[in-house]
Amino acid sequence: MTATTFTIPTLETERLIMRAFCKDDITFEKAFLASEDSRFVGGPMPPHRAWRSIAMVTGHWALRGFGLWALEDKETGQYVGRVGLWYPDGWIGREIGWTLMPHAWGKGLATEAAMASRAHAYDVLGWDTAISCIAPENTASKAVARRLGASFEKFYEEPEYGTTEIWRHPAPDTLVNGGMEAYA
Repeated sequence: MTATTFTIPTLETERLIMRAFCKDDITFEKAFLASEDSRFVGGPMPPHRAWRSIAMVTGHWALRGFGLWALEDKETGQYVGRVGLWYPDGWIGREIGWTLMPHAWGKGLATEAAMASRAHAYDVLGWDTAISCIAPENTASKAVARRLGASFEKFYEEPEYGTTEIWRHPAPDTLVNGGMEAYA
């Protein structure tokens, strides 16, 4: 049997360090996932399920070679959320997803990190398309998707989460000169 080894690359944007999760991030995730603010990402949930959720996010890197990054504010060093690439077994498609802690909402950080994630997916991993799955009531996430140039494609009945909107990102060949990223 061969052991699975993996490396989570560190990416940087203007305001963020996108890195592997560390133990201290779990405290923020547990508090967030216990609150009503987590309703669009499977919460609220008890602390043991929050821990398992982050363990699953980390394990995704080992099994797929890509995943979600923990986001650290460059200026403060504070954990502000998770953004990245997601495609667990049975998922509808390769996704770019974002979840920010409430103290980081409304600052454009999800858009900034999602652009870096999409560039990694297209330029490093060779993806030719990507989606984002968004709860119909999640107007803030839909605004992020629009800023990324994604457009509503269809409704999907996700077995665990129910009715979900599928938003399709522009293909890499339509992002001329860096596409929207060049003007963000």
